[in-house]
Order: sequence, then C-alpha cells, then structure tokens
Amino acid sequence: MAKAGRKTSAPDDGWPARAKRWLVTGLKIGGLAFVGGLLALVVAVVIAMQSLPNYEALKSSPNGQMIRVHAADGSVIVALGPSFGRWMAFDQIPSVMVDAMVSTEDKRFYLHPGVDPIGLTRASYLALVNRGTGRRMQGASTITQQVTRNIFLNNSYTFGRKIREMILALALERKFSKQQILELYLNKVYFGGGAYGIDAASRKFFGHAANTLNLPEAAIIAGLVKAPSSYSPTADADAAVGRAGVVLELMRENGAITGDELATANVKAVKLAPEPPQNSVRYFTDWVLPQLETLVDEPLEPLEVYTTIDLPMQRAATAAIKQNAPGSTQGALVSLDRDGAVRAMVGGLDYVTSNYNRATQATRQPGSAFKLFVYMAALEAGYTPETAVVDEPVDINGWQPRNSSRRYSGKIDIRTAFAYSINTIAAKLGVEVGFATVADMARRFGISTPISTHPSMVLGTSDVRLIDMTRAFASFARKGVAVSPYGITKVTTADGRLLYEHKDDTSRVLVAPWVAAGITDLLQTAVNTGTGKAAQIGRPVAGKTGTTSSNKDGWFLGFSSGITTGVWMGRDDARAVGGMQGGRAPASAFAQYMKVAVAKRPVEEFETEVTLPEYELEPDDETYFNQPDNGQFVDENGMPIERAKSDDDTDPADAGTTPYEAPARIDQRWIDNVLGREKKPAKDKGQGQQQN
Repeated sequence: MAKAGRKTSAPDDGWPARAKRWLVTGLKIGGLAFVGGLLALVVAVVIAMQSLPNYEALKSSPNGQMIRVHAADGSVIVALGPSFGRWMAFDQIPSVMVDAMVSTEDKRFYLHPGVDPIGLTRASYLALVNRGTGRRMQGASTITQQVTRNIFLNNSYTFGRKIREMILALALERKFSKQQILELYLNKVYFGGGAYGIDAASRKFFGHAANTLNLPEAAIIAGLVKAPSSYSPTADADAAVGRAGVVLELMRENGAITGDELATANVKAVKLAPEPPQNSVRYFTDWVLPQLETLVDEPLEPLEVYTTIDLPMQRAATAAIKQNAPGSTQGALVSLDRDGAVRAMVGGLDYVTSNYNRATQATRQPGSAFKLFVYMAALEAGYTPETAVVDEPVDINGWQPRNSSRRYSGKIDIRTAFAYSINTIAAKLGVEVGFATVADMARRFGISTPISTHPSMVLGTSDVRLIDMTRAFASFARKGVAVSPYGITKVTTADGRLLYEHKDDTSRVLVAPWVAAGITDLLQTAVNTGTGKAAQIGRPVAGKTGTTSSNKDGWFLGFSSGITTGVWMGRDDARAVGGMQGGRAPASAFAQYMKVAVAKRPVEEFETEVTLPEYELEPDDETYFNQPDNGQFVDENGMPIERAKSDDDTDPADAGTTPYEAPARIDQRWIDNVLGREKKPAKDKGQGQQQN
C-alpha cells in the first residue's frame, strides 16, 4: 500500500526530445542561412548581370589576326597569329558540330541554369575520394562556365575563382539565350595549334571553312577541347582518331546520332591539311608579309594571302644552294618570272639556325657582275658588240687596274672583252662614258644601295643586294622594260572578299629594245664561251659571273625561258673563300636550279645570234691596285653622299681627280640605231677607239 501524500514527478523527456529540439533549431538556422545565401546569390547574379557587356562586345576578340599565306598552287605555306577564323553565327554552324560539342563537354547543357548541380555533386564526390592524390576536381564546369572563364577570368585553380565563375555563368544564362552562349563558346574555345574557334580549327586541320564540317571532322574537333596538345591531329593523328571515336560514342549515348550513323562515320578516312613547310620558304614569307601594311587596311578580319612562290622551284633552289656552296660559306638565291613574280627565294643554308635573309638584306660587292652597267652605258652611248677596243695598261689618276693573266690582248672587240671579263676594258669604257653615267645606269635598273663614282666602281666595288641585281637582269630579259619583284598576287578575307590584286606595270621602259638586245648578246656569249660556262643548261642562257678580290664573294646572274635567277655565295664575315674563283660554284648552283625551273617551259631563243669571240682567252678575275673603295657615293636620286674620312682614308688616286663627263655621241651611228637602219662597219668605231 502506497504511502499517502507522496508526490510523483513528471517523466523526463530524455535524449530524443532534446535531439528533436536541436534538429528543429538547426533546420531553422539552416533554412535562414540558405535563404540568406540564396538572396546573396541572387543579388550577386543581378549585380553581375548589370556588369556584363552586350553581346556584340562579347564577340569581339583582342587577341590578334589570323593570316594564312598560300603558295602559287594555293596550298598553305604558313599560318600566323592566334587564329580566330571567321565568326560563325549559330545558324551557320553545322548541327553535327553543335551536337558533338554538347555531348562531349556538357550533355545537360539545355537543362541546367548555367551551373549543373548533378555534375557539381559528382565532381565533389570524386574530389573527396581522390583527396591527397593531387588530382583536381573534374567534370564540374559547364559550357557556360567555360565561356565565362575564357572571356572574363583565367585558368588559375582556386576556390574564389570557381565561385566567381559560377556567379558569372548564372548571370550569363539570365542575360543571353542558350544559342548565343553556344555561339560564343564555339567561336572562342581553344583547339590547339594557335586555333581559337571552330572556323580556325577547321581551316588549320582540314583546310576548309567550318560551315562544311561533316560528322567525323566535327568529332575530331570536339575531342580536342579536353587536351589540345595531346589530341591534335597534326601532333598525333592516332590519338586524334581515338579521341574522335569516344566523342562519337558519347553522341550515340546522348541520342545525337543513331547507331547506323556511328557505324558509317569513318574517322580514319578524314583528310588532314598538310603541315606548312617551316624552313627555307620562311625567308620568302618574312620578306613578303611586311608588305601587307601598304597593300591592305584590314586589322581585324582573318586574311588569306596568295603569293607567287612555287614550291617545287623553291625546293630545287634550296637543294642547289646547299649542294654547291663551298664549305663554311653561306648562299642565297632569288628567282623571278618575266613579270617580276618571285618564284623562289633562299636567304641562307638553314632558316632555323639563321633567319638572316641574305637575298634581300645583305649588301656585298658584286665584282665583275657590275660590269653589266658599264657595258650597258657604253651600248647606249653608241658602242656595239662588234666595236673594237684595245686591251692595254691603264692608269687613271694613279689607279691601275690589271688583268689576272698579267698580260694584255691588244685589239679585241666588246663582245670578247665582256665574255672574258677583262678589267682594263671595263675601266676604259668607264672613262669614256663617265663613271656618273654608269652609276645612273645602275640606279635606273633598280640598284638601291649607294654607288661609288670612284674609277674602281667599274669592277663592282659598291655593295649591292642580290634581289636588286636580279631585278636588273630581269629588266634586260624583258627587253628593257622595268621589272619590280613582287610576292603577293592577291589578298582576300576568309570569306573571299577581295582586298588587293596585283597588276603588272609595263609602262616604264629603261632602255631602247636594241640596247637590251645588245647586252643580251654579250651575256649569251659570256655563258657559251666565257666565264659563265658552268651555267649552261642545254638551252639558251644569258648571264654573268662575278667574283671579288681575294674571292670573298661569288655571283652568277642570268636568265632563260622567262626565268631570271641570281645566286650569291660567300662568308658572313667576308673572309676569302677557296674554290670561289671564276664564280664557278654560283654558276653551277644556277644551272642545277634552272634545269628544274624551266623544265616545263618551252625553249626560247633570244632575239640575237651568238657570235663567238675572236679567240680564246683566260677568264679574268676582278683585281686592282691601290684602295678601290675610296670615292664619292651617290644616293637614289644621284646626289652626292658626304662621307666622313679618317686619317688613313686617303688614296693617291684621289689627287687631281676630276668628274668624268660622258662625251656627246649623238652622231650618225646613234641615229641609225634609233631608227633601226643598217649599222656601219664596226671597224670605223674601233679605229676611233684606238686613238683614245
């Protein structure tokens, strides 16, 4: 029996009751935090939306301009700059390209608001599993997030950057449509090899615009985003094919293609664009591309630059220089078509080790190749190839040029003197026509470097450029019509809009046709019987060798069947080179190259007959006494250039030197030549010369 009056207490709720209260409190706090965080996120997204630029501003890219350079056959020889290709509007992009990219990079793209919760959860789980291994959280970025990272952020892997990326992605989805975001992505994502956007990638890897991409090509491009350097078709074709197979399988799983389409998509049959050559042809592109600034005014759109370079001729030119240049020397070659189109240009033995272009930048003494201008001035003054002259000792105010044979041949004709490059005759002709006249003739034919008017200039002591000398010979080959070397035939935008097209100019006549025919006669004789025998190729060739004192430089310049080619060989430090005597090595390189260059062209006879010289002489080298390089120089306008002289810069030949003026030769012979009348017997002219 219970004791009366005893009180009993209420039962204690215990742990379950307290846990319930804590849970409710926690849920309330969590709910408030969630609502607060959501409000903060909304505010952040709204602020981000207000800061986003308009769509046109997002499309613009400050990263550079794509320039593709084409050879004469249309093939791409070099692509420059971060290439963005042509902007592709969404309705211009093939659907297979869109499907391939969405299936590979973000299969729930059309369902999420910019951030994929499912993908984020999966990536977080993998990050937890792989913690401590150094592996990053992967698979969390949507296409929208990648767009924001490419445009607004960077690739640094930090938590703060990831939060900003998500906020911007949510803002981007609120402000722009899914199609606009895809358009931005497909035109800006990096695919490797300097290609940004699908059009640039399509042109680089397949050689055509992106609007014609087929399913296998689209799969290859879509597979590049994950690791552009690893899956690039040009770096590892097998890896690119394997990755494309993964993309096609993902497309089938996501319903973008059927099983039959997967089976018929032959990725291995995709034809890749060949990689542009990167060696000797770069001498040409380095020379030609700076000219774009003066030809077109288009700083943004990608450009297609079509050039004159002939790749088989370029390969032949490279081989000819490498195989014929004496040991320890460099070599250069320029080859022009009859209108000045540059068909081959070699600036050195190897572009990778030395990108200095000796064909267009180096200035070297041309030796007796410069005598061409001396004889041209003489022909214009009334001489003919048959005119008699006397090979004898010459003293011009203390300067005494000599022949390497140490002997003199007496009375010979102009043709013989030129064929065997006799120094004394060149000096006498210089005196006769005037050294300033010779300089003017060289300037007229395109020599752009300063030209000395000292007597020794007739032996080629003024520095010249190979491309200028080749230009001069090309003008002779064109019968006296000026030739200007050019390398660009036309420039278009990526969609084919014409910006520039080259026009041939035949309006500038430098000398009368009969004068050009006379010098061609001399040049042809030099190759057939004189110093240029090594340049024979089994068809008519006109040309001239040139070697300088101590054999520091060797030249050969000539033309045949519409192609004019100049070759130079020597050391960069201007030291003497064994085996350069007589210009044989350059002439041999000329012959080796020209046999390929003119092989498919018809044989062309010159409009003059070859006349053999009177008798065989030994080819003469270019030698002289005293200091040949002291003298007055003139600029491109023929005006004197003042040169500062040192105490040692003196020459006894300068004492008492007076300007040489060309004598008046407007006589009956000159009139007969101009009118095309029958010429008087050469002996009359020769007798007059013997009295000088």
